[in-house]
Amino acid sequence: MRTERQVSAGGVAFRRGDGGVEVALISVGDPARWQLPKGLLDAGETAEVAARREVREEAGVETELVAPLERIEYWYQREGVRYHKFVHFFLFEYRSGDVADHDAEVNEARWVPLDDAARLLAFASERRVLDEARTAISSRG
Repeated sequence: MRTERQVSAGGVAFRRGDGGVEVALISVGDPARWQLPKGLLDAGETAEVAARREVREEAGVETELVAPLERIEYWYQREGVRYHKFVHFFLFEYRSGDVADHDAEVNEARWVPLDDAARLLAFASERRVLDEARTAISSRG
């Protein structure tokens, strides 16, 4: 079986409100699963730029970079190809936009209280990224 390397980037977009900190999560697939916005890097694109673009496209919001987060990696297979995937995550603070303005590949995007988000996320690796984001957000006051 052929093996290929893939590089993606994504983000934890957060906002502060009267109810506390919320993060933007997306629902994709059938059956639906909740995850952080992420996607492949375009040619010549840095991971940071790709992550911000993916958050904008998949979660519908404009953000400002706060800090890099964990890089995760995993393996998966599709159509006879084995992929070794690396995903660079970044922490972003919300600036503008509406989660209703997500792209067509996303079933739904929504703001979720930070304390509830981990329960929704489908992947343990993204729950670890969210924990790291929580620590970084807390250190910002």
